Amino acid sequence: MSKKLYFGTNLKMYKNIADTVSFLNDLTAYTEDLGREEIELFVIPSYTSLPDAVKIERRHLVHLGAQNMGWEDQGQFTGEISPLMLKELRLDLVMIGHSERRHTFRETDYEENLKVLSALSHGFTALLCIGETEQEKEFGVSEEVLRSQIKIGLHGVTADQLGKVWIAYEPVWSIGVNGTPATPEYAAHMHKMMRETMVSLFGDAGAEVPLLYGGSVNPGNAESLIVLPNVDGLFVGRAAWNAEAFNTLIRKSAAACAAKA
Repeated sequence: MSKKLYFGTNLKMYKNIADTVSFLNDLTAYTEDLGREEIELFVIPSYTSLPDAVKIERRHLVHLGAQNMGWEDQGQFTGEISPLMLKELRLDLVMIGHSERRHTFRETDYEENLKVLSALSHGFTALLCIGETEQEKEFGVSEEVLRSQIKIGLHGVTADQLGKVWIAYEPVWSIGVNGTPATPEYAAHMHKMMRETMVSLFGDAGAEVPLLYGGSVNPGNAESLIVLPNVDGLFVGRAAWNAEAFNTLIRKSAAACAAKA
């Protein structure tokens, strides 16, 4: 296989504790034979499911993450979850800047940067989500928006810390129930620009940061997206929420990459 592939999903506010545990047990059983040197598998459940999720039998086969995180270790932040609380659960990663956090809950690029720096300082992998809105796309400023989100989101991150940084590109107009998937050509163009931005910021180390595409990924487009030069993985939505279907998507995507290598 020509490159390590990343496959993950964010369960948002859907599966309850029992559903999450069942999903993880099924997914790890289905994918147990796949070498983790070649494939990185991650799932981001709800907060309430995390204490049970981390106790699954094949925990070593899947990275588990939190959907959000406060940047302070403790304090008067009602409703927030601190990095110390997440460390107690021995989680692997924290998702930062998902479009719903940015646009529904009005988080800023500056706040995402604080979360990235906090996550890295506590040893988590920071999964920074970026993406432009439909209006920004129509105005022709998509590239500027993505560059800004990367530059501000990763401000203060050192090249030595980049081994714990992943970036997921999710066009806001392409996610959700009514989302329209980006064409492979559009995704390829944006990922190339993202890679160039990372290299301009961090040099050779920026070329190694995994860039994932997310946004209405489904069995019909996964194989055409995963083979793109600067796409290192797929951040899959509802198409991944059935373990058997997700397993099939992973295997077909991996096979497509192997065939192209």
